[in-house]
Amino acid sequence: MITLYSYPNARSLRATWTLEELGVEYRCQHVALDQGEGQTPEHLARHPDGKVPVLEDGEFTLFESVPICRYLAEKYGDGALLPHDLSIRAQVDQWLSFIVTELEQPLWTQAKHKFALPQEKRIPAILPTCAWEFQRALNVLERRYHGQENLVGDTFTLADLFLTHTLTWASGMKHRLPEPLSTYRERHAKRPAMAKAMDREKAAAEH
Repeated sequence: MITLYSYPNARSLRATWTLEELGVEYRCQHVALDQGEGQTPEHLARHPDGKVPVLEDGEFTLFESVPICRYLAEKYGDGALLPHDLSIRAQVDQWLSFIVTELEQPLWTQAKHKFALPQEKRIPAILPTCAWEFQRALNVLERRYHGQENLVGDTFTLADLFLTHTLTWASGMKHRLPEPLSTYRERHAKRPAMAKAMDREKAAAEH
């Protein structure tokens, strides 16, 4: 049995969404990060920084959303989310790297200095720089995205899943998304598997 350790509205949603897209059976285990459960010896044995997601597949344990989602697609997808074609897979990896290092990074810095860091460690003066960095990365994305249904190839891939999640995060943080990226985000955010993933994480948190 696969166990995914999660927390609502965190990066774990990427892994939960991946599992739902692939139709893999799994157990969703809530980690109450807001109550310090991430820093317990049990969870630190799973993730050395006490974060989520963490995946347990039998005796195998893996943390960080990109390798978790790639592992799941590789093992259970048979071409779904991570196509067999080498050049398309390379492009998916290209965009995964860009999304997590360039597009997401300023959003996470903004979040840390708004609410995630201890009050004494927050630097409000950095927030305009975060907004500028995000807009710069968004401009780069716009140069390559021209309204096609998917970011890479003809099918929904992990690149779309990660980009939709990140743009949804940006929208929630009051960043304005230009067309056609706003329509792109709204279309993929309506996928049934995403709704199921959100429900699974919410239900796990309530138990």
